[in-house]
Amino acid sequence: MIASGLISEIVPAIHKNDKASEALNWMDVFRISHLPIVDNDEYLGLISEMDIFDMNNPEVPVLEHTLSLPRPFVFENQHIYEAADLVAKFKLTLIPVLSLDEKYLGIITLNDLAQEFSHLMSAENPGGILVLELKPNDYSLSEIAQIVEGNDVKILSLYVRSIHITESAEITIKTNRTDLSAVIQTFERYNYKIKSIFSTSKELDGLMKDRLDSFFKYLSI
Repeated sequence: MIASGLISEIVPAIHKNDKASEALNWMDVFRISHLPIVDNDEYLGLISEMDIFDMNNPEVPVLEHTLSLPRPFVFENQHIYEAADLVAKFKLTLIPVLSLDEKYLGIITLNDLAQEFSHLMSAENPGGILVLELKPNDYSLSEIAQIVEGNDVKILSLYVRSIHITESAEITIKTNRTDLSAVIQTFERYNYKIKSIFSTSKELDGLMKDRLDSFFKYLSI
């Protein structure tokens, strides 16, 4: 998904000569903390409510305020991952989108971005989730896929997160089935460390109970 596909037609930009009080009103209406400042189709910058509060004069035009943000935006053909990176980096509630010749096209809201990532991760589809932890050099997508699909389970989404403290990688796998007991056993047979399991499967509950019972039997020896 590229940025142009998520442009909102609801949230307006604020003109450079509009008062800051009007910007605050629109922010309140749409429950956002930022608005793009434009002059026709030229994008001038992003004003935040804190920029307005710092000046403490809402009757002054928005362009006379000191803008704390370095004119963040994405081009229309950039992937939404790049939009998400800027939103996270600057703690934005929206991100402006420009054409390739830097004309203002509109904005992507944080809510629309979150919904699109939900679709990308297949969050709306039923299924179990496994989280693996391993050293980056041990990561093999083909082997992980083979283990999952070898147990008649499909991967709906998979993403990797680096954990700098432990110098390891966290692999989150969303599957199409809640019964992951066979997948778990296979991962453990291949010496994978399973960090977390999210499933409502009765079979999985049974597997965990059996292991707990075995543990208590071991302690009683």
